[in-house]
Amino acid sequence: MIEVKNGNHIKVGILLFLYIIIGIVPVQSAILRTENPTSKSYTYVVALVGGGNNPQPGEISLAHNGVLFLDEMPELSRSVLEVLRQPLEDRKISIARAKYSVEYPCSFMLVASMNPCPCGYYGDPTHNCACTPGQIQRYMNKISGPLLDRIDIHCEIQAVPFAQLSQMQPGEPSEKIRERVIAARKIQEERFRPFKGIHCNAMMTEKMLHQFAEPDEQSLDMLRMAMERLKLSARAYSRILKVARTIADLDASERVQSQHIAEAIGYRNLDRGDWAERGI
Repeated sequence: MIEVKNGNHIKVGILLFLYIIIGIVPVQSAILRTENPTSKSYTYVVALVGGGNNPQPGEISLAHNGVLFLDEMPELSRSVLEVLRQPLEDRKISIARAKYSVEYPCSFMLVASMNPCPCGYYGDPTHNCACTPGQIQRYMNKISGPLLDRIDIHCEIQAVPFAQLSQMQPGEPSEKIRERVIAARKIQEERFRPFKGIHCNAMMTEKMLHQFAEPDEQSLDMLRMAMERLKLSARAYSRILKVARTIADLDASERVQSQHIAEAIGYRNLDRGDWAERGI
């Protein structure tokens, strides 16, 4: 692992080093794989989803009932990111090898960060981006559409000007936010009490969406317009309804209303086909 020089792999190298210390990855296996360029992706997949000669859970299972944070998401290879698709959908990972077959739980909340381009300045009003359109497109293409579909909320964060930073105006206290979240979770726990294995809105089935998050006529028109203009997928449609139901719970609203749907649609920024032309 000491020989890994590529800056894109240093974080994963540190992770594998920790795995060697606690015995998840044998040191001989880790060194051989990192020395062979064709097997680097395989090593990262093992670290992420689990497996190996002696089966061990990966990061997604170690984050079960917790949060998995991926910093600089596009810096991981697309083949590594693609293995997240099914675990995000099924909340479990099945690993089948010649000598064994094992299943691990992996009900985790995925949180990821990324720059808008390789240099990080695309759309920045105070810096010039040094990337070509082709470089930006290749950078974004590392995250496939099906994987984006499985991420409920996409937020674009703009740099905060110094004038706003210097104002030091306090925002909503974390204690107040925590109280609202706990209240919303209690609403969901009560809602899904009759359903075994369902604890929150993210776990709702399609049938439950019709029962608990059915949009009214005005909201349905808004959804139809968003689907057509933003070219959203059927999975994105379900995700929007789940997020809208959660927003309604935070507002202590019994029904999903049009403002909840509008806010949920606003969180699908990266689904838009014209993102690269918007300059934001």
